[in-house]
Amino acid sequence: MLRFLGIILINKTAITQKLDHAWPSWRVWIAITRLDKPIGSYLLLWPTLWALWVAAEGVADISNIIIFVIGVFLMRSAGCVINDIADRKVDGHVERTKDRPLATGMLSTKHAVIGFVVLCALAFGLVLFTNTLTIYLSFAGAALAAIYPFMKRHTHLPQVFLGAAFSWAIPMAFAAQADALPPVVWLLYVANLVWTVAYDTLYAMVDRDCDIKIGVKSTAILFGELDLFMIGLLQVLNLMCLWLAAGQLALSWAFYLALALGALFLAWQLWNVRSRSREDCFTEFRRSHWFGLIIWLGLVGHYALES
Repeated sequence: MLRFLGIILINKTAITQKLDHAWPSWRVWIAITRLDKPIGSYLLLWPTLWALWVAAEGVADISNIIIFVIGVFLMRSAGCVINDIADRKVDGHVERTKDRPLATGMLSTKHAVIGFVVLCALAFGLVLFTNTLTIYLSFAGAALAAIYPFMKRHTHLPQVFLGAAFSWAIPMAFAAQADALPPVVWLLYVANLVWTVAYDTLYAMVDRDCDIKIGVKSTAILFGELDLFMIGLLQVLNLMCLWLAAGQLALSWAFYLALALGALFLAWQLWNVRSRSREDCFTEFRRSHWFGLIIWLGLVGHYALES
């Protein structure tokens, strides 16, 4: 076993050395695209899989699964790049973000813009393998992803724009699988949007003190002392939308069990952040994607029992 681990470490070292020689800035691109921090990709992935499974009434087409899983990682990376471009002049003043590539000058804004365009182009290339409705929807998705990072300069609701952008994968995935957008799609969309606002408010609470000093706006600042109450309210709205969607879809006990477990998980998160400490808020933000996984497993369970 030790010998096997030693071989892996040696090979990993050799690969990184070759990358350092062939592409010296590869570590910078990993940092700006957050490929080493996949939590955001998971938060985008699970709701996308909700839509695919509901649209297919079971296991989605393998082609759509591949397209959207890869697309999730590409667009999340693109979103991180455009976010750093928007925040390049303020990230250096925030403890958590002061070492980001644009803040430190390790990457130029010009190269970051090129990277954003390339990532979006690759994602759009994947969409071309779907259908016309999905292609049309992709333009709105790209626009939402591009404008979200700049909203924190003009409104206290950037988390709402993030929710709109992250949730747009739901109608796109549904359209790719079913070539239609029935009303239940928008229930799932709203459910994910309010959930996104809830967990991203937790994330914003980590930087709230710094954001107030530098003039960056967020729901964490807007909600103030009512922050945990508002997060709880948003979580309740999320659960209500999912419950209504389950009724429209005539889902079985397997999904309702997952929904109950998800509700307990959200309540547990709120309890864990009752101190509002930066560390607790960041920890629970990182755990948030487990709720999306629980809901997806509920859908998987339902359709497996129905088949």
